[in-house]
Amino acid sequence: MELLKHLNEVNDVTIKSVLDHEAFKTYGRVVTGYDFSEVVDYMEKETPIPEQGNVYVASVLEMESLSVKDKVENLIYGGMPIEIGYCNGRNTTYNGFEYHKGSEINIAITDFMLCLGHVWDIKDNTYDINDVQVFFVPKGTVIEMYETTLHLSPCRVTDEGFKGVVILPKGTNTPLEKLSPVDKESELLLQRNKWVICHPEREPLVKQGAVTGVIGPNKELHY
Repeated sequence: MELLKHLNEVNDVTIKSVLDHEAFKTYGRVVTGYDFSEVVDYMEKETPIPEQGNVYVASVLEMESLSVKDKVENLIYGGMPIEIGYCNGRNTTYNGFEYHKGSEINIAITDFMLCLGHVWDIKDNTYDINDVQVFFVPKGTVIEMYETTLHLSPCRVTDEGFKGVVILPKGTNTPLEKLSPVDKESELLLQRNKWVICHPEREPLVKQGAVTGVIGPNKELHY
């Protein structure tokens, strides 16, 4: 895989592939057997990449009306309601990490990289940037990230940016009436089903009230 080889040559961190089962198995799995062609077609035609930054839409009715939704909802999520949205953008830095109670499905409409970690490496609401493993996700790949996997926005591998479908339990990443925290984990709760720990330099998350517990430089990935 020439692009993966190139990415490892231009970065000072090791970049693995989600297709490497042994490397990826504690973070997630590659999903096969589902026909996402209509979702991919919609994403390619109807969702632009912004000129700057990222855009995230939690729920898109047009994609949720497609036939594959029922199969994903019933077979991957065991009958629990889901939302289908997307994240498109130009991100190149780690920025922070989130996790959810319930798996997240990503469909790579373009090639991109993901910066992943494990929730069990959060210590007293701090997380060491050196514990991150970067994975390359080839265009067309569908992955399930387990609920114990720390993640955030993809990182681009071209000047054009990235596109990715995001499938989550319904209501995830929507506004939440916050209660007073009762323990360390509840301090990380930022939105519905969204626990976040961010880098102090990630101003948008800091302004939202995210805990600034990521220790180390806010690394940038090159391509």
